[in-house]
Amino acid sequence: MAHEPIKVQERVSDPASMEALLKAENECIETCFTRAELQKISCKFGTGGVCCRICHMGPCRITAKAPYGVCGADADTIVARNFLREVVGGAAAHSDHGRHLVLRLKKVAEGNGNGYTLKDTKALHRAARDWGVETEGRSDREIALQLADLFFAEFTSQEKVLATLALAPKKQQTLWNTHHVAPLGIDRMIVESMHRTHMGVDHDYRHLLLQAFRTALADGWGGSRIATVVSDILFGTPSPVRSQSNLGVLGEKTVNILVHGHEPELSEMLAVAVQDPEIVRAAQAVGAEGITLAGICCTANEILMRHGIPVAGNFLQQELAVITGAVEVMIIDVQCCMPSLPQVASAYHTRIVSTSELAMTAGADHHPFDENDALESAKSIIRLAIENYANRDAKKVAIPTATQPLVAGFSVDAIKYMLGGRFRASFRPLNDAIIQGRIKGVVGIVGCNNAREKLDDYINTLTESLIRENVLVLKTGCAAIASAKQGRLTPETALQQAGAGLREVCEAVGIPPILHMGSCVDNSRILEAATEIVLEGGLGDDLSQIPAVGVAPEWMSEKAVSIGCYFVASGVDVILGHPFHISGSENVTQFLNDQAREFFGASFHVCPDAHQATKKILQILDDARAKLGINKKAERKLYDMKDRRALDV
Repeated sequence: MAHEPIKVQERVSDPASMEALLKAENECIETCFTRAELQKISCKFGTGGVCCRICHMGPCRITAKAPYGVCGADADTIVARNFLREVVGGAAAHSDHGRHLVLRLKKVAEGNGNGYTLKDTKALHRAARDWGVETEGRSDREIALQLADLFFAEFTSQEKVLATLALAPKKQQTLWNTHHVAPLGIDRMIVESMHRTHMGVDHDYRHLLLQAFRTALADGWGGSRIATVVSDILFGTPSPVRSQSNLGVLGEKTVNILVHGHEPELSEMLAVAVQDPEIVRAAQAVGAEGITLAGICCTANEILMRHGIPVAGNFLQQELAVITGAVEVMIIDVQCCMPSLPQVASAYHTRIVSTSELAMTAGADHHPFDENDALESAKSIIRLAIENYANRDAKKVAIPTATQPLVAGFSVDAIKYMLGGRFRASFRPLNDAIIQGRIKGVVGIVGCNNAREKLDDYINTLTESLIRENVLVLKTGCAAIASAKQGRLTPETALQQAGAGLREVCEAVGIPPILHMGSCVDNSRILEAATEIVLEGGLGDDLSQIPAVGVAPEWMSEKAVSIGCYFVASGVDVILGHPFHISGSENVTQFLNDQAREFFGASFHVCPDAHQATKKILQILDDARAKLGINKKAERKLYDMKDRRALDV
């Protein structure tokens, strides 16, 4: 399809993406960036959140002349209902991911693993302790089976609040109970929210918004937390690992396979299968030097964290990876897989292979993942890629050379080990560094990319500004990949760019100033880390008191709406790079950006500019430090014996 040329330097920021996007322009391949140009003018009713389509007396659009829908719903009700439905979509996506992993855990525990095992028994026993499952005198499979049943109850509970909420600070739990936002079963919360937003049910915008926070908590402290815990049990708890990032990881003379999506079960088997000597020989038999397995989006983060498999790119690079002309197969499952992929792939030899029964993509080859013979299922897809290698058109191949080294794998367990060692693993050194002022605070930067904004630009500008100001940055998902592509996920970054205090801590511990903590479902790890800070002591007794902020700079999905809500409901202020679709209601906007603080001690803040966001974040951190009484930098003094005797301890 012919289209007007776009200025690539205004759309993407890394050299590999620029090169691939220019190639797309020259070959007249439409991408999300060109489609964004065609969609520049958005529907104002949609962006304001004041278009209601939930019954067929509409759609109703609220204006000054028509302030009510046909049923009488006003802007406040309509905007709040639409917002709640976005949270439901995001919570359902992450929580269903968790459910599938619990189903896998139960099968393994019952002896029907079909290639999967309880890979990390330490993680199993850690989870058993956290959820009160007895371990004495019991086999690992018995423990895992009871744990799986307990996790299933988190989805189906009709009357009891989530057991997982007990992992939060006590004061947080009391606050949720006081404001009646402690969620019951995950499935009940999602169904109840859909019921409340049906025509003629819940019309009080404050009531609807509190339900949004309640549903999001069922995601962040329920479905997402469970997904992360079970992944660690089945596939291993991540620990620091070195790898490479960006489109340059693709091989010119190798069979290239990309995994894209979110569910780690198939990608785990692919990581094993590509090393099988039989598979390697098959690739060599068609003239390739071997097989390159790499990832896109959050599946990339899953296999990176546990296997060191390279990352080809984040969300907006999925089409650009195909445009290199060097990808034999891209495997997709659920979430964030663009329906445009088969159309882009039709210009090259690439085969788009869908594997989930939940997600069919028109034009893709559907190759269902057989969980009863997982390894062979993975091998069969690899063989498709090997067979397709001969169809590669050398004239269309142009792999950008840009790659950057990275270190990922910073689970909470790994951070505790690096801070305190095997026998004294704890967050005490981090808390002390924050109290002493060497680290100003902790900021979690999360979320996707958005084709309406310059790829990675906001994320990277903000990250660099924060580490210069001695802020430790935790990252997940596509935001983490943005830093990887820029070469910032290495310990050397501390020496080159971090402020003096943060640099000192990073040098002492041996960590980068930007910690890659996993996929977007692993935002629960950030909440876990924040909870560890509270439990360690000295920085308040709930999450709203610690100097911590969450940021979603280039977000685009419903999952990001849910994530933002469960961070705010947990007491962590959240900065948004662009606003929710709520501007059509002043009351809803004020509630989310201000009044939520009365309930949770935190709220949303919209900062369209990275420099504006930096100032806001530093202000929030300084305010938190002032309230804790740690805003003054303590002078260092070398004590002699006289000084020590004078200490009143």
